[in-house]
Amino acid sequence: MKKITRRAFSVLLLSLAIIFGMTVFVLRYVDEAQTWALRFSRANAGAGGELLDRNGVVLASFDASRSAFAEDGEIRVACYHVTGDYWDRTGTGALSAYWGDMQEYSLLSGTTKKEPKRFTLTIDSEICRTAYFAVGYNRRGAAMLMNYKTGEVLAMVSVPSVDPINGESAVADTAFINRCLSASFPPGSIFKLVTAAAAIEDVPDLFSRGYTCEGQYTIGTVDIHCTGVHGTQNVRDALAHSCNAAFAQIAVDTGYNSLYRHVKAYGFLDTLELSGLRAIPGSYRSEYAGNPELAWSGIGQSTDLVTPFAMLRYVAAIANDGVLVTPHLILSDEPAEQVRLVEESTARELKRMMSYTASTQYNPAANFPGISYLCAKTGTAELGDGTSHAWFTGFLDDSEHPYAFVVLIERGGGGLQTAAPVANRILHAAIAAE
Repeated sequence: MKKITRRAFSVLLLSLAIIFGMTVFVLRYVDEAQTWALRFSRANAGAGGELLDRNGVVLASFDASRSAFAEDGEIRVACYHVTGDYWDRTGTGALSAYWGDMQEYSLLSGTTKKEPKRFTLTIDSEICRTAYFAVGYNRRGAAMLMNYKTGEVLAMVSVPSVDPINGESAVADTAFINRCLSASFPPGSIFKLVTAAAAIEDVPDLFSRGYTCEGQYTIGTVDIHCTGVHGTQNVRDALAHSCNAAFAQIAVDTGYNSLYRHVKAYGFLDTLELSGLRAIPGSYRSEYAGNPELAWSGIGQSTDLVTPFAMLRYVAAIANDGVLVTPHLILSDEPAEQVRLVEESTARELKRMMSYTASTQYNPAANFPGISYLCAKTGTAELGDGTSHAWFTGFLDDSEHPYAFVVLIERGGGGLQTAAPVANRILHAAIAAE
């Protein structure tokens, strides 16, 4: 009797193991069957397909016998971090992200589609070309441009880049990294737009306060230096002057809890997505570390890190009175989802402040000829070794040209001197393409 019981128990265990194994297999099959089926034939699976820019330019194509990229070598390089390649060498390429949709793999039959399929992106390859050469092929940086009314991303460029038809020969270090999505950087003074938003909402008498700058602000035993001596100024002039002394005081007046809450609410600490392409989270201190550190964080230093994409989302929402039209890469007739990212009154005040900053500090007639209604902010993020990242971000408050942009030049020095000219060329290319 004991032997029969032991055998029955053994059979039961074996049955449970088989059921468990089959369950795991079925779940993995549902989740990964397409990857298994196409693993050794990514370039020639299915009947074929094309990846196009918004104007019908072929960025990549494949069929049962070949795989190809754009004929124009400059377009291939400029658009590489958008298209990716057939070998998954960059983590943000459309060919990898949308391969399954282009193949239309069937779980039941284990086969792919029979007819070729076209995937049209929102990207304008000519604007990307302009952006790539404006950043400079011999520099490191990133640039993005989007229509903040539709959410369509028109340009996403990361430098250095790769010509996908050349394999891995002569590829620059870090060239496979998409700096728009897959890298985060100290923001410097563009982060004052976040500090200003928190202060607008949580410092009741903000606009009646005066903030004095004598060239530096000393808090505890820490000296925070400014680029000039600005005297006593209100918050609007403090943003226009990009005054470190004033914004260090504003950050302390606002308080850590408010700043952290706003940084979190605006998505800077989230793993964001751009039509299925993942963007890494940024960084902000997760707990209060004292007023000196709070002051540093309020001017975009300390441990602050942001991705260019996260900053683009933020300024696009400001441009649209606080409503973010979800940025996307797939061209569609369906309207994109909209979410309120910034309080309407806050966004409108920030818009006025950014317009005032651009008109009084950036000499738009000389630096942005032919560009109207510019609202912007520069950033010079100090790295502690005598170099700094150059930033320029903002938008055109113009219903005819509703463009938001962000430009980063690594170790480029001043934002107005280095990053702003890149934005100028991109904006002119976008307007010319209409």
